[in-house]
Amino acid sequence: MRAPVVLFSLTIHEFMHAYVALRCGDDTAHRAGRVTLNPLAHLDPIGTLCLFFAPIGWAKPVPVNPYNFGNPRRDEILVSIAGVSANLAAGIVFALVLRLFGAEILAIEQVGRIVFIMLLYGCLLNFGLATFNLLPIAPLDGSHVLRELLPPQLAATFAQMSRYGVIILVALVVLGNRVHFPLFGYERLTPLDVPLVLLMDVFAGPRITGILFGS
Repeated sequence: MRAPVVLFSLTIHEFMHAYVALRCGDDTAHRAGRVTLNPLAHLDPIGTLCLFFAPIGWAKPVPVNPYNFGNPRRDEILVSIAGVSANLAAGIVFALVLRLFGAEILAIEQVGRIVFIMLLYGCLLNFGLATFNLLPIAPLDGSHVLRELLPPQLAATFAQMSRYGVIILVALVVLGNRVHFPLFGYERLTPLDVPLVLLMDVFAGPRITGILFGS
């Protein structure tokens, strides 16, 4: 049940990066065959497996040449937030379907339960990809946005720190999953759960959020 959701979520994220880059004047991803909704063009085998069996995962990065952009700083930001926006929009759609039709879907024997669980995965994965990628830590999309917003001297210093990004991310995921605290009426939340709970409460409603996080 997770497989179609994982493939869909990673594919729309990378497709939107490639598509917006093309619209901004850079055809690097287009020539590499990345402006496509074919999952095989975007999936990294190890990164995809990690999404199934580990608390973190990734797809193949979309190649981008900012020298082809008409306005490099603006277009770099647009390309960076395109994938996040796609996942956020997908998560909102999945959440609203659950909020509006969750009871009716569950009432359908067997098939309804499968669809309901897939919708839950759709919310978690897409909201998770959106919020996690906004962290200003290299190589996540949020780091590209922050770098382009900083003054040139600070941006250069920030870029030099990017070599430690993967180490910071791994530490954040590993250590973050060991820290639990009560918040919003839920007893065992990790720091990375907080934005998920907020988004789920707003779009899916407290009942669905309680199914995922336990009230």
